[in-house]
Amino acid sequence: MLAMIVDDSRAMRAILRRLLVPTGCEVVEADSGRSALQALATMETMPDLALVDWNMPEVNGLEFIGAVRAQPQWRDITLMMVTTESDPHQIVRAMAAGAHEYIIKPFTADAIIDKLSLLGLMS
Repeated sequence: MLAMIVDDSRAMRAILRRLLVPTGCEVVEADSGRSALQALATMETMPDLALVDWNMPEVNGLEFIGAVRAQPQWRDITLMMVTTESDPHQIVRAMAAGAHEYIIKPFTADAIIDKLSLLGLMS
């Protein structure tokens, strides 16, 4: 499985990478929604999964999700918000925009793996 981690925090990208790589995932990283969209536009193989932070410069996570859902060639990417945004209204907005799952920071490794299993991405 190819996973894209989209987060402006280098530390958070490293944490998520350390969780995913042992499960057999290949990981690509982007430090903003804008750089992630640019990367998607040039990738030959689309990621199966994108783990997306909400609060980022240039293009935030919600805008990224909307942009991904607007492109037919990207619609198969499973999108999971991984964010500090815990307001129920924000969760509803993310899901309505096209996120498949939502996890609030801080999280445990088990919580991430459980969500990915729920999405059918891990056994």
